[in-house]
Amino acid sequence: MTHQPARICILGGGFGGLYTALHLSQLPWNPLVKPDIVLVDQRDRFVFSPLLYELLTGELETWEIAPPFTELLANTTIRFQQAEVAAIDLSAKRVQLKDAPELLYDYLVLAMGGETPMDLVPGASEYAIPFRTIADAYRLEERLRVLENSDTEKIRVAIVGAGYSGVELACKLAERLGDRGRLRLVEVSDQILRTSPEFNRESANKALHDRDVWIDLETKVMSIEEEKIALEYKGKVDTIPVDIVLWTVGTKVVDVVRDLPLKHNQREQIVVTPTLQAIDHPEVFALGDLAECHDADGQKIPGTAQAAFQQAEYASWNIWATLTDRPLLPFRYSSYGEMMTLGTDNATLTGLGIKLDGTFAHIARRLVYLYRMPTLDHQIKVGLNWIAQPVRELLSQI
Repeated sequence: MTHQPARICILGGGFGGLYTALHLSQLPWNPLVKPDIVLVDQRDRFVFSPLLYELLTGELETWEIAPPFTELLANTTIRFQQAEVAAIDLSAKRVQLKDAPELLYDYLVLAMGGETPMDLVPGASEYAIPFRTIADAYRLEERLRVLENSDTEKIRVAIVGAGYSGVELACKLAERLGDRGRLRLVEVSDQILRTSPEFNRESANKALHDRDVWIDLETKVMSIEEEKIALEYKGKVDTIPVDIVLWTVGTKVVDVVRDLPLKHNQREQIVVTPTLQAIDHPEVFALGDLAECHDADGQKIPGTAQAAFQQAEYASWNIWATLTDRPLLPFRYSSYGEMMTLGTDNATLTGLGIKLDGTFAHIARRLVYLYRMPTLDHQIKVGLNWIAQPVRELLSQI
């Protein structure tokens, strides 16, 4: 009698999904019970999102931060399926895909991340650009090139949301556009980086000031039109001309996850146990942006790449433990601090008793992210390229 290997289906190839798959493939499986692991994502590339901003200034290339899944999984037994998820049937343990055969599973990992809500104000979906994917970065790059090659005297950019993404975008674009840029950071609250450590907030404020980025606090976006944005400040609405609007506000759960018959919170996130399992469906694990998780110590886990990176290790271990009759481990989150890029060769970093900004923070940030890249092969390729880049620049000047 042959033993049917367990079927593990992982939906989403971001930090949560890809790293869960990689950890699973590296655990000490008995060859007779090694599971069949399939990773599903609608895109063909993993995106190391914290470094997406460096594409705009040419500091990094696409292959460095967005390697193809087929390349990352080449030396593993993980199967990759590029497809969009159409529906999930929990009772039948079946995932329906668009334009691809359905997948049956014994264990399901939901790690599809979130989407940027583009329906919060009139005109946002038509005229604003989110910044979450490689496609978003390419769309912005094309728009910038058109404007840079035009006879437009000033390139006017409005960035909605002064959280991490908005601040990082503002600094990078201000450096790229130089004196030709007119950047405006729009924030509905009374300060930028509201949840950030004070040191990082002060460093960011200085970086924005040095780059002449105008900051509109306590300002609400009323509507967006082609080449116009309407802003409300203290009851007065002004309509301002603009060439590009970038939308960095909020995240929402994808429809296919929101519609599942699982326990959800008010934000439609799936509520999970400390072992990252869905309530009443222990065969379903959920992590990252789409899950509400309180860890073993009761602390609520933020929806960050850092958290998803850590959750992936626990999710993979707990699936392995379930299949090998071992006890499951409740997730324990460790905050290693916060890093932000504030322009070329400039960053800020706090955590583990360390506070850095400027060039040293930039170097530390790069090294940390290099270590967190998904495979050793990719780490080596990127690391060697970073080492060789200053040499190439020096030779080009001779």
